[in-house]
Amino acid sequence: MNIFTKALKISVLFFALLLPALTYAQLNGSYILSGQVNDEHGQALIGATVKIKGTGNATATDINGKFSLTTNIKLPYTLVFTAVGFQPQEFYIKSANSKLNVQLSTQSLLVNEVVVTASRKEEKLMRSPVAIEKLDIRALKNSPAPSFYDALENVKGVQMTTSSLTLKVPNTRGFNSPNNFRFMQLVDGVDMQSATLGVPLGNAIGPTELDIASIEITPGAASALYGMNALNGLANLITKDPFKYQGLSFYHRTGVNHVDGIGIRPSVLTEDAFRYARAFNDKFAFKVNVSYLQGQDWQSNTIADQNPNNLKTANPLYPELNGANAAYDGWNKYGDDALAGSNTVAIKGITVNGVARPTLTVARTGYNEVDLVDPKVSNLKFDAGFAYKLNPTTEISYSYRFGTMDGVFQRGNKIALNGATVQNHKVELKGKNFLVRGYVSLENTGDSYNVKPLADNLDLNHASNSVWAATYKSALIAYGNAHGGSLTSANLADATVAARAAADAGRVEPGTAAFNELKKTIVGINNWDIKSSLIPNAPVTGGAALVQQSRMYNGEAQWDLTDKVKIFDLLVGGDARVYQIIPDGNNFVDFSRPIADRNTPLADGSYGKDVYYKKFGAFTQVTKTFFDDKLKLFGSVRFDYNPYFDPKFTPRLAAVYSVNENHSFRFTFQEGYRFPSLFEALSYVNNGRVKRVGSLPFINDGLNYLGNSYTQASVATFNAAVNAAAGSASGTDATALANRNLLQVADLPKARPEQITSYEVGYKGNFVDNKVFFDIDAYTNRYNGFLGQVQVYVPNGATVGTDAAVLAMLDVNRDPTTATSTNAASAGQSRYRVYTNAKNIYNNYGSSVGITYNFYKKYTVSGNASFNKMESQSSTDIFVTGFNTPQWSTNLSFGNREIIKNLGFNVVYKWQQSFLWESPLVTGTVPAIHTFDAQVTIRVPEYNATFKVGGTDLFNKRYIQYAGGPTLGALYYASITLDGLLGK
Repeated sequence: MNIFTKALKISVLFFALLLPALTYAQLNGSYILSGQVNDEHGQALIGATVKIKGTGNATATDINGKFSLTTNIKLPYTLVFTAVGFQPQEFYIKSANSKLNVQLSTQSLLVNEVVVTASRKEEKLMRSPVAIEKLDIRALKNSPAPSFYDALENVKGVQMTTSSLTLKVPNTRGFNSPNNFRFMQLVDGVDMQSATLGVPLGNAIGPTELDIASIEITPGAASALYGMNALNGLANLITKDPFKYQGLSFYHRTGVNHVDGIGIRPSVLTEDAFRYARAFNDKFAFKVNVSYLQGQDWQSNTIADQNPNNLKTANPLYPELNGANAAYDGWNKYGDDALAGSNTVAIKGITVNGVARPTLTVARTGYNEVDLVDPKVSNLKFDAGFAYKLNPTTEISYSYRFGTMDGVFQRGNKIALNGATVQNHKVELKGKNFLVRGYVSLENTGDSYNVKPLADNLDLNHASNSVWAATYKSALIAYGNAHGGSLTSANLADATVAARAAADAGRVEPGTAAFNELKKTIVGINNWDIKSSLIPNAPVTGGAALVQQSRMYNGEAQWDLTDKVKIFDLLVGGDARVYQIIPDGNNFVDFSRPIADRNTPLADGSYGKDVYYKKFGAFTQVTKTFFDDKLKLFGSVRFDYNPYFDPKFTPRLAAVYSVNENHSFRFTFQEGYRFPSLFEALSYVNNGRVKRVGSLPFINDGLNYLGNSYTQASVATFNAAVNAAAGSASGTDATALANRNLLQVADLPKARPEQITSYEVGYKGNFVDNKVFFDIDAYTNRYNGFLGQVQVYVPNGATVGTDAAVLAMLDVNRDPTTATSTNAASAGQSRYRVYTNAKNIYNNYGSSVGITYNFYKKYTVSGNASFNKMESQSSTDIFVTGFNTPQWSTNLSFGNREIIKNLGFNVVYKWQQSFLWESPLVTGTVPAIHTFDAQVTIRVPEYNATFKVGGTDLFNKRYIQYAGGPTLGALYYASITLDGLLGK
C-alpha cells in the first residue's frame, strides 16, 4: 500500500496546486443553463448528452433527467440533445434565463450513434469503414452480466477468455490465447497491455463500474491506425467526462459463486465503488474513482489426461497400464509434465511375464493447481483526473490510474499473481482538430510466482529425478516379487501405483505445515533453477518467484488538417514507445553479461543494466465523399519502425456506400504487422529443464538453438522407437543410431514481424421505421510469419547430424565422462522453447450477423451469430498455431428496459460450439457451452437509487472457456447504485 499512499499524496498535491485556477474559474463571469430531459411518456432520461454545438461544452442528465451547464459562451447558439435510443434534437438558445423542458422521441436502434474508434475521429456508426460494435451506458446497465466488462462476452463476434475473477481477455476472429498479444485494449487512449507480464489488464486496472461511459469494439485488423498490437481487433473503453457527469455516486454488489460446493464452498463476492466529479464554471473539473473487489476465485481442477497410454510419449507398448497410466499429464497438475519431457524418468531393465520389456516412461507425481494457488483474490482500483479548458474547444488534462490485484493467468505456464501493481500517468492536450498525449506505465509483480517451477521444486526437494527413478524401479520389482514372484500383465498396473507411493514417501503433502513452509520458501526464491541453501538438505531445487519490474513510455499526437486542405479530410499522426525493463535474472536479463553470469546478481543486488525495446510510427488518413455524400472513401497508410527489424508500411483502403441514412454497404482492405511483444522478443526464462527464449537473434548467440537443434516432436518419436526395442537393446548406441532418420532438424528462421492481410465486406440496415436493425460482416485473413513457440533440443557439444548429436537426444542423458562397451559418453541436451515464426501461411475466414427487433413498445429481442474457421494445412509446421476458436457461437437476448415505470429486465442465452484448444501448456477439447443469464432492474428516482438482481449461468452448467483454464459456474448477485448525489 506504500505505492498507493504515495500516489494519493501526489494527487492531492496536484489538486492543491490547481486551486488558484479553480478559484479564477469561479470568478470568471459565466452563467448556467438548466432544464429537464424526458422521453415521450414524460419519464426522465438518464445520461442524455447536452452539448453546445461546435464546442466542447457538454454535460449529461442525472438520474432524474435534470441537467445544468455552466458556460461563458456568448449567445445565441444551438444546444444539441442526444440519447441512445432517441432521435437527436437541436434547440436555438437566445436567452440564458429560461429553463428548458426537452422531450426526445424514441428510436430504439443505434442509427445516429457516434463512434470514434473505427477511424480515430467522430463518425456515425452507420458509416463506419469497418465492423464496429458499441456498448453505451444504457446497454451496460441493461446487461445481466455482473460487471460492465463481463458484458463484452455477449457482443457479436467476441470470444472471452476468463483466467480469474480479476482477469478477462476478449478476442475476435481467431487465434485466441489467455495472454492475447493480438487484441489491443485502450482506456481513454492508454494501452492496457502489461509489458512484462504479457497480458492485457483492461478489467484489472481499467475503469470502475461507475465511471465507464461506453465501449467500442473493432473486430479485425486495426494496425493501420493503431499500430502493431491491433492485429485481431481493438476494444476502446471510454470513461465519463467530469464536465458532463458530475456528482457523487456509490456502487455495491454482493454475489455468491461456487454455489454447488464442488471443490470449494459457496463463497461471497463483494465489490464496492465510489466516484465523485465536479466542474467549476465549465473551466476546471476533476473526478476521483475508487473500487475494491474480493472473492473466492474460479478454480482450475480438470483431471483430464493429456498423455493417454496410446500416445508414443506415454506407454503404448504397456497395455496393462490402461486406466493407470504411469505417464499421466493432468490438465491442471504441474510437475507431471510428460508431454514437455521435463518431468519424466525412464525405467529400464524390467521383466514382465518373464520377458524383458521396453523402457517404461513414468512422470513425476507433481501437485494439483488448487493446492498451489490460494483461491482468495482481490482487486483495488484508484484513479483521479483533472481537466482545465484553456478555451471552449481546447482542454488540458492529467490522469493517474493505479491497480493492484491477485489472480491467475496463463502465459507459457500458469502465473499466480499476488499483489501485482500497475500505475499509469497520462497528460493530454486536445482541441477541436488536434490531440497530444503522453503516458507512462509502471509495473511491479509484487509477490507473484510461477506455478510450474513451484511444483517442480517441491518434488525435487524430496528427491532428484535419478533418485526418485531408482526408488520407483526397486519398489516396482519388489511388488512383483511379493505378488506371484514376478511382474505380470495382471499385476503391473497395481505395481506402478505401489512404486509411485514408495518413491513419493516422505515428500511434503498439501495441507500440512511442512508443505506450507516449503512452498513459502520456494516462492521467495527468484531463480527457478539453482540450488538453494535456504532449504535444508535440498538435493536439487530452485525457486518460483516472479520478480518483474518495467516502465513503458508512450507519446502520440494527431492533427486533423481538413480545414487546411479543404478538398478532402486529412488526418495525420505519429507515436513513439520505449519499454524499459529492469533485469531480474530469471525472465529478463542483461544480454551484455556472459551467459554463465546472467542469472547471478551483482554486488549491488541488481542483475545488470536495464534493457530497452523501442518502436516508432506515423500514419496519415485521407477521407473523401462523392455523389452527394453517398459514397465515402477512406485511405490510410502507417509507417512503423523497430530498430531490430526492417521498417514496415501498413495500408488500409475502405469504401462506404450509403443508399440513404438507413442502408450502408462497406468494403475494406487492410494489412497489418505485429512486432514481437516484449515477452516474445526479449524473454530469457529459466524454467526447469526448458529455457524459454525470445525471438531476437542475438539471444541465440552462444546457445545455438536456431541452427543446431532438433524438434521436440521428432525427439519424442525417436525415443519412442528406441525405447520400443526389447531387452538390453533398449537405449543402446546401435538402436539409437539405427533410428537417427527420425530426428528432424528444426532449422528455425530468423524472426520477423507477423503480417496479416485482411479483406472485409459488410452491411448495416434499418427497417420497419427503425424498429429492426440488421448488421452483417464477412472477412478473410491471411497470416504470414505467424509468431508462436516451438520447443527444440540442442545437443551439447555436438552438431546436429553427427553420431554424438543423435546419442544426446536419448531420454536419459549420460555422464560425459563415462562410457561402456555399448554406450559412448554423451554431454546430453539443452532444451529451449523459442518464440519464432511459423513456416506455413495461414488463412482463416468467417462472418458474423446481428439483428435487433423492437417488436412491441419497449420489448426488444436481439441475437447474433458468429462463424470462424481456419483452412487446413497440407504440411505440418514447426509449431502448432492454435486457432483456439469455436466455429459457431451465438447470443440471444430478450428484454424490456421498462415493463412498467422504473422496472426492467433482460434475459440472455449463450451457446458456443465445442472446439480444440492448442497451447504449449495444455491441449484438449473445450466442450460446448449453454448458459442463461438474467437480470431485473428497479429504479427509485426519489432516492437516486437503482437496484439490480441477477445471475450468470443461472442453471449452473459448469464450463471452461479454454483448456487448462478455470471451471466457471453460476454467479448470483444483487447490487445497488446511488447516482448523481450532491447535484452539480
